[in-house]
Amino acid sequence: MILPLLLAAAPAATTPAAPAPPAQVLRPQTVAPLPGGLDPVLVVNDNNPELISGPGILLSTFPRAGRPKPDAHLDVALNGRFDLFSHHVYAGKPDSLDSTLWLAVVAEPRGAQPVTLQLLGGSTALSQATDQEQPEAPFLPLPALMTQDGHVYSGPGSRVATELLARQRNALMPDRWTLAPGQLSTLLVLPIPVKGLDPLLNGRNLQVRLQSSGPVSLATLAAYGQGDQPPATGSWAELLNGGLSPKEHQPTPRGASGRIVYSRVSGVQIGSTWNGTITDPGKPYLSASRAPISWPIASLDRGSLGTGQVQTAELKAFYPDTAWAAHGNYGVEYNLAIPLRNTGSKPVQLELAFESPLKSDQAQGGLRFNPEPGKSVMFRGTVEASGLDGEGGSAGGRRSFHLVQRVGQQGPALGTVSLAPGASRQLRVRLIYPADATPPQVLSLLPVKQSPDQPAASH
Repeated sequence: MILPLLLAAAPAATTPAAPAPPAQVLRPQTVAPLPGGLDPVLVVNDNNPELISGPGILLSTFPRAGRPKPDAHLDVALNGRFDLFSHHVYAGKPDSLDSTLWLAVVAEPRGAQPVTLQLLGGSTALSQATDQEQPEAPFLPLPALMTQDGHVYSGPGSRVATELLARQRNALMPDRWTLAPGQLSTLLVLPIPVKGLDPLLNGRNLQVRLQSSGPVSLATLAAYGQGDQPPATGSWAELLNGGLSPKEHQPTPRGASGRIVYSRVSGVQIGSTWNGTITDPGKPYLSASRAPISWPIASLDRGSLGTGQVQTAELKAFYPDTAWAAHGNYGVEYNLAIPLRNTGSKPVQLELAFESPLKSDQAQGGLRFNPEPGKSVMFRGTVEASGLDGEGGSAGGRRSFHLVQRVGQQGPALGTVSLAPGASRQLRVRLIYPADATPPQVLSLLPVKQSPDQPAASH
């Protein structure tokens, strides 16, 4: 009986307590809903599955009637202006080290007349290319802020959004297609190779803006070819009569409480561009005295930053067990005007910044940040701004910046705006929300901190 008593009385070994995480920083300020809204342009949003595990239909807007598997089709006619956003990764076959998965975009008129599809803008990129013909954008560890010269990107989503924002057109894409009635036309066939990669993982982002002369159906398909050769042209029509490539990430139902799983999108969303002019209520300008103030970018359910504003595009149609809204607004362009005016009696100098505060849904009297940026990258992409201070403090022209933002990261500033009393400045900000980003972010106007011996500029 003595041994158990001695064991019970022995002191327990102590483990050093883990250091407490650094306290978050609350920046007191206004967080306001972003003015404006999404246009009515339809976007075929093809992002579920992200990891393609088998051939089949990724997304189809073709009619259900007459199809062997009608549930594989969303039956949405596309006419006039519409977009396609597609983002997938491929991890190879278990029995092969050099397989290639092929993605095809196919379309067909919904009537008896031929239809012309005009390419208004388009870009595509792999994470890693295995030949010189395919554009690539590896996930490079870039600085937080770099001047965008047209060749700065990290990841395929970053490259595609950057090129589309600059109105560039990828050389792999023709100017237009003419679609014959009653006949399936193949618009694009693009590889996702893994040969020679370690690990066996590659991704492709694709975004195109189109103008159609008549109603069409469109689909994205995935298939294996023969070696490094694409599938035969006729095989895409056969694949369109089959079933879906397996989906992933079943979402939390809309309105449910508790932890939320957003899932990924496989549907047709309503809205390609968010247009907005940021002003004081009832005024044609924004007072510089409103700073510090921020507006959400890509705010979403459970992530409105206390504004109550969900910018997420709604879906006209989507597959069961995929996202019920376009959470994150991947591929959506933000086109924002800020007519800024100094209504005070003293000169002011403000910073324009794009930031990644800690996600929240409740008002906190400001925004919360980490004292040092966290490890997780929340945004990789390009932001374009015009109207910032140029030479001598006067308004500069259009400038582009590539940002790599980590979780809870403030700034850095894109530039400054210096205004004398009564002066005005027209700012404009454009970005395309890139794949691989994690929302929400904010656009901020912040007072420049002045040192005692360096007063605000008075240009």
